[in-house]
Amino acid sequence: MMAARMRLALVALASPFLLTGCISASEYASADAGFFHVSRQTANATGKQTVWIQSREEAQVISGRVKALMDRKTIDVETAVQVALLNNKGLQASYADLGSSAADAWQSTMLVNPKVGIGLTGIGTPGLEAFKSVEGVIASNLLAFATRKQTAEIADASFWKAQRAAALQTLQLAAETRRAWIEAVAAWETVAQLNKALETADAASELAQKLGEAGSLTKAGQAREHVFHAELAAQAAKARLEARLAKERLTRLMGLWGADIDYRIPNSLPRLPKRLMKRDLIEREALQKRIDLQMAKLDLEATARSYRLTKATRFVTDLELLTGFETERDREDHGVETRTTGDVELEFVIPIFDSGRARLRKSEVAYMRAANLLAEKAVNIRSEARSAYQAYRSTNDIARHYLNSVVPLRSKIEEESLLTYNGMITNTFELLADSRDRVNSTLMAVNAKRDFWLAEADLLPAVYGGGAGAVSAGAEVAVAGGDSGGGH
Repeated sequence: MMAARMRLALVALASPFLLTGCISASEYASADAGFFHVSRQTANATGKQTVWIQSREEAQVISGRVKALMDRKTIDVETAVQVALLNNKGLQASYADLGSSAADAWQSTMLVNPKVGIGLTGIGTPGLEAFKSVEGVIASNLLAFATRKQTAEIADASFWKAQRAAALQTLQLAAETRRAWIEAVAAWETVAQLNKALETADAASELAQKLGEAGSLTKAGQAREHVFHAELAAQAAKARLEARLAKERLTRLMGLWGADIDYRIPNSLPRLPKRLMKRDLIEREALQKRIDLQMAKLDLEATARSYRLTKATRFVTDLELLTGFETERDREDHGVETRTTGDVELEFVIPIFDSGRARLRKSEVAYMRAANLLAEKAVNIRSEARSAYQAYRSTNDIARHYLNSVVPLRSKIEEESLLTYNGMITNTFELLADSRDRVNSTLMAVNAKRDFWLAEADLLPAVYGGGAGAVSAGAEVAVAGGDSGGGH
């Protein structure tokens, strides 16, 4: 009889473990859990490789690759993006968040540890050795076992969302680095144009001084030439500062420091492409590939699963199975008799005051919120894709107009003014105004070309995510003393 009771107790103890299946956790437990999907998704979008560094050996290998890329000294935009994806420490921190999410998902696949309790009674009872009885109990949370599958599904959805979040941060870093390279190169191109203008202004200032000494130019005319040169010199100094700061931002994104910052970037942006990319279906493409839209879908799915779990456990919020035994010792006439009995108890909360309606309502509202955010995200993505493509084509037309029409005409006007000035037909004031207008047009052409390449860089984020937006107007660059305004 005692043996039968012991077997009953053991079956009761083991029953929660026998009723529960085992979910594979190999992917969650791996060192680079989920990173393969991140690497593949970002490689398809950017054509660049990204790595998750988790050891000193891996760090040394990547450091060697970065140094090899930077040995080129003058780096192009593709090299800058690749270096940033390999060397940016903030990106590595986001990959650590992915590992944390994998650990949470791994935890959800594990069985809930039972609670074990042991008690002794009758310690020091006269006539008995050590104690009178011993009790043992194991408490298993049945509700956790019953909802284990739903909990694991919610954790799995969060894990997939973490993968997409890591991919989105990777794409964002790539887009920011590309834009930083374009802005830095454009800033140095502006410096080069201002330096050319400064040389012309310097020659004009010296000529004005000589003409003044010969009595051929009034003091007011000399002052106009001198102040144009002085203000242009100040503007060139400001442009150099902005170019250095723009390059420093690029350096930060690439994660460089020490001797590695001694690199160069081109002095001018590439020429405009002969042919534009056709993205007539960019709206549909964005809806299919945008990672932030995929994250919103996962949010909705996880919220729906959470709602179903809340609905299923609306009334029963805590359910525990307690299994154990009791061994009792009594002194009889023929000696000490020991009896062992099994024990099974079920504990649960009675929903008298909390019927679960508030929790259910909260889950319903959370689901409606996620659904509306998903719908809003889809509408915004369509608009962002259309805007990016329109900016891409329009900025190309504007840049070509400046390079092919405005700048050549301004240069022609300045050349003719110089000829007539030498022939004593044009006065100094007209020549000065024409020079200012030509410099203004050149700077506006540089900024128009910069805006095009920024718009081209925004196409990728518009399709895949990671910082899509309209082309920024940029800082206005006005030539000193010019009435025709500045470029941007």
